[in-house]
Amino acid sequence: MSTPTILLADDDAGIRTVVSQALGRAGFEVRATGNATTLWRWVSDGDGDLVITDVVMPDENGLDLVPRIRNIRPELRIIVMSAQNTLLTAVKATERGAFEYLPKPFDIDKLVNVVRRGLETPQTEEATSVIEEGEEALPLIGRSQVMQDIYRTLARLMGSDLSVMVTGESGTGKELVARALHDYGKRNNKPFVAVNMAAIPKELIESELFGHEKGAFTGAQSRNVGRFEQAEGGTLFLDEIGDMPADAQTRLLRVLQEGEFTTVGGNSPIQSNVRIIAATHHDLKMLIRQGIFREDLFFRLNVVPIRLPPLRERTEDIPELVRSFLGRAAEEGLPWKIIDNNAMERLKVHSWPGNVRELENLIKRLAALYSHEVITVEDIDTELAETTSAVSTTDEEEGLSKTVEQRLASYFSAHDDSLPAAGLYQRVLREVERPLIKLTLQATHGNQIKAAEVLGLNRNTLRKKIGELNIPVIRGAK
Repeated sequence: MSTPTILLADDDAGIRTVVSQALGRAGFEVRATGNATTLWRWVSDGDGDLVITDVVMPDENGLDLVPRIRNIRPELRIIVMSAQNTLLTAVKATERGAFEYLPKPFDIDKLVNVVRRGLETPQTEEATSVIEEGEEALPLIGRSQVMQDIYRTLARLMGSDLSVMVTGESGTGKELVARALHDYGKRNNKPFVAVNMAAIPKELIESELFGHEKGAFTGAQSRNVGRFEQAEGGTLFLDEIGDMPADAQTRLLRVLQEGEFTTVGGNSPIQSNVRIIAATHHDLKMLIRQGIFREDLFFRLNVVPIRLPPLRERTEDIPELVRSFLGRAAEEGLPWKIIDNNAMERLKVHSWPGNVRELENLIKRLAALYSHEVITVEDIDTELAETTSAVSTTDEEEGLSKTVEQRLASYFSAHDDSLPAAGLYQRVLREVERPLIKLTLQATHGNQIKAAEVLGLNRNTLRKKIGELNIPVIRGAK
């Protein structure tokens, strides 16, 4: 068996040397060039078993070369490398038929493994999508490694109809991922319909999703077309899927299993052809353990999971995000601003509880409210101090809920295989109720009438709980 020959094209001599040496040590023969013309001549002559090409070269864009190579030698695998590490680059590489896209800088061992896989994996017909040329505004921004991994995953999914589950904290851009999958995918000429489960009253979600017939319930004056019918042929984005009530979960599972649904109050099944992309900030596995979310539905939706990192985990992307948001603000008619170096460093160390959305709002506020062109670290500190204060006074209950959720998540993680057979809800409730009642009694100096009023409980109910929870009573108090 002859030694495979790798054709390498990159205008950087250093990269050619490093890659050639690594592939040589791995047992391959390498022919390297700094331009696309030579690479094309080699390919046209029938040389090489696999191609590695850069995107930016002096005589031709490597992405333009990919379909030309595929046209004359469709069996030849092509690996595209690029320092232009954007979602659009990854999508274009995949759409034009590249076997793999690797953003620079890359791990050399990973490149060698991709080469081996490219030589060993049977050739199959690649699914393609159609995208417009040009550097249009990108839905996702960032060149960090974690974002590069997401870009590569998205690029591979563009030509498929697989269900995708996007997880991440609020403000990380989950809907942007869904829109990218739709806009660059094969359904992009059909509707994209987004529904936020948390924003719809639970009793109306089934009607919202599946529609209803005239007279199906009080107030149903006419037939209503649901979101599934609106999205027919396209993409349905179900945001905050963890807030979907049980009955609606059952209906959704039927659609995923059988490809049809009935309207509320209807009898005739309606065929459905939509791609489902779901998103949540909840821990769905914990909701499954609590009996709140259906496990079979989770597996139907979670075919391809994508986790979006919080901004604090990719702070190296902040300068690029800031530049983009400044540009958008200027396009909206706001004055152009410059963030000085110290201010940019200050942005990098902020915790960003509101993630990318919080950063975008901050930049717009700075552009709108500050008359001077250069934004300083003092300006940043002033704005962050005001927003932090506002969040702490308006979101106390949400913060408490988050803390409790995190503690419970840690408990479930630590006791995954040894959860009690029954009584967990009462056990957790007891652990929360006891300190709450105890601290309230302390704050009211043992006055049970006042404590019951603060807690929103009947006085007799409070007395009963004091006894059940063995809470010490302050003698002499009412």
